[in-house]
Amino acid sequence: MSRMRRERQAERRDPAGKGRPWWRTLELALWLGVAALFVWRFAPQVGAALGWPSRGVAAPAVTLRLLDGGTLQLDALEGNVVLLNFWATWCPPCRAEMPAFQELYDERRAAGFTVVGVAMDDGPRERVDAFLGDRAISYPVGFATPAAIAAFGGVTSLPTSVLIDRRGRIRYTVRGYFAETTLRAAVNRLLAEGGGT
Repeated sequence: MSRMRRERQAERRDPAGKGRPWWRTLELALWLGVAALFVWRFAPQVGAALGWPSRGVAAPAVTLRLLDGGTLQLDALEGNVVLLNFWATWCPPCRAEMPAFQELYDERRAAGFTVVGVAMDDGPRERVDAFLGDRAISYPVGFATPAAIAAFGGVTSLPTSVLIDRRGRIRYTVRGYFAETTLRAAVNRLLAEGGGT
């Protein structure tokens, strides 16, 4: 290839002779940002579905005030696989995932699975009670306290779901909608780990 031809090709690729145009660099940065957001948002779901190694740190020993007036100590549920779900009545993805949580709770409760809802609503208890009654939600639900929110590193998005194994270790944290197929696969695997059926 002649020298003139190489120079013409280089000129076509970079007519101003200044390197990559600024908008190409910006475009690349935006795509990298989108990819990072995608990984941050969906990697926990994929990890839970496929059983990728997880953190396995001890769940904090928090006490929740339940809607029925009682209390629930999270560490008292050791021996069960627990889905701790931070949600609110005004949150559309929260409302969308609750029927699947209830269905799996009904199906796998005898095997050692439980769901604990943690309502982030500021309103009256009666509104949350009515909301749950309209949707036939029977798993235990309590109100979030500042201590419970802080114990789980701060809940910055709703819904946020924490899946805890039978030994009381946090295995997966999913921010956003928890897909039923992903949850079902993770729960069945964690139940089997602990000798459940």
